[in-house]
Amino acid sequence: MGMVDSPNERRGSKRASRRHKRLGFRLDMTPMVDVAFLLLTFFMLTTTFAKSNTMEINIPPETGEVSVAELNVMTLRVPGDGFAYWSLGEDAPRRIPLYDSADAHATLGGELRQVLRQQFGNNKKLVIVVRISDKAKYKALVDIIDEFNLMKIDRFSLDEFTPEDEAAIQKAVAML
Repeated sequence: MGMVDSPNERRGSKRASRRHKRLGFRLDMTPMVDVAFLLLTFFMLTTTFAKSNTMEINIPPETGEVSVAELNVMTLRVPGDGFAYWSLGEDAPRRIPLYDSADAHATLGGELRQVLRQQFGNNKKLVIVVRISDKAKYKALVDIIDEFNLMKIDRFSLDEFTPEDEAAIQKAVAML
């Protein structure tokens, strides 16, 4: 197209043909890498890692039925009403509070702990059968198994909550 001449410059002069020399520059990345690694190590060392919430349960091999004397069996029923009902053998269930308070984050009640200590003190061959209802919270089962682990009780079994258990609990509540 067209070219506009400036009044001060003439075409073909040395000034117009002279190019500006581009100055090279060097960017040093070392400080940025140092800061990146410093931040990386800082966050790695200060972050708390989530601990796994798993529980190890050793299941014995199924070699057949094991016979246990009736007086050596303690049944712990958890219907989900905030109480636990325990009985030895064929005795009537006795009611104890499962937790010390109505707080959702409360720990297991001291009465349950006392019953477990007393019964295991009297009978070292005691086997606990835990029967937990579908209405009960999973936290109750985990807390009970944790309590068994703390007390080093390793002879317990989990069983199905049956209508007979519900009837036994209703009888125990009616007797109160």
